[in-house]
Amino acid sequence: MSAQLSQSSGDPAHDRRLEWARAYLSEGDAETAAGMLADLTAEAPHFLAAWFLLGEARESAGDRDGAAQAYRATLARDPQDGLGAGARLARLGARPAQGALSPAFVQSLFDQYAPRFDTALREGLSYRGPELLLEALRTVDGRTSFSRVLDLGCGTGLAAPLLAPLLHTEGGQIIGVDLSPGMARQAVALGLYARVEVADMVAFLSAEPAQSADLIIAADAFCYLDDLAPVLKAARRVMREDGRLAFSVETHDGAGMILKDTLRYAHGAPLVSRAVAEAGFALRLLQPAATRTEKGVPVPGLLCIAG
Repeated sequence: MSAQLSQSSGDPAHDRRLEWARAYLSEGDAETAAGMLADLTAEAPHFLAAWFLLGEARESAGDRDGAAQAYRATLARDPQDGLGAGARLARLGARPAQGALSPAFVQSLFDQYAPRFDTALREGLSYRGPELLLEALRTVDGRTSFSRVLDLGCGTGLAAPLLAPLLHTEGGQIIGVDLSPGMARQAVALGLYARVEVADMVAFLSAEPAQSADLIIAADAFCYLDDLAPVLKAARRVMREDGRLAFSVETHDGAGMILKDTLRYAHGAPLVSRAVAEAGFALRLLQPAATRTEKGVPVPGLLCIAG
């Protein structure tokens, strides 16, 4: 179920009550909002958006158990989890972080974000992921020429203008993939990609010819993956023997994976090193770098170059 469809109960009176509760919550009165929403879900138990907002209101009011109950009710009504109730449960510690970000939630999130994505990232978050990755790539071995580039999680195509000058043959091409149709449409409009697929990254790589790419880049795409092993192993099959892999992740001081309050995964440096090696890559560079800021504060991250 899409996030847009879930916003309506099919009853205008119920929809208006949802918006009143949302207004109370936005004004800081979480307890009033939670009371209104508890009544609303009792009267309209099918109303997905009301259950999810009830979880948010209870969470804001400090009722963690009540919030978890509401998020579980949301998931029961939408197993595909387009609203991200699983991620909220994980943030509350009410379920494991593994698998908490559903593909439906990530797709819905970025479909809604697509029209303002570039401005929000560049101006609001000072985002420089593609620039830092390509700078790191040049630092490792000075290589700046490629013939077939795969841009994983390409979004609106922010990396494409930087990748295009690296194509060294007339038939060189950049191919993008993104889970969000809204993002992919904007990437296509740039006119710099040979094609853009709407697909999961692992499924996309699994359909690509073996040893067909000499650069695979993923700028801030892996922060929506709990387990790096599947995508790295799929990338290794597609990579030419002289190829390069360049990706960024958010990180933390620990060794494993955590789900952050921002609902993005952070991977510890030891985990990244191990996953790269187990996929069959040789690690050439793993260095700290912040590709974005949050509320003006740099977000800890890692740049990884492998071959």
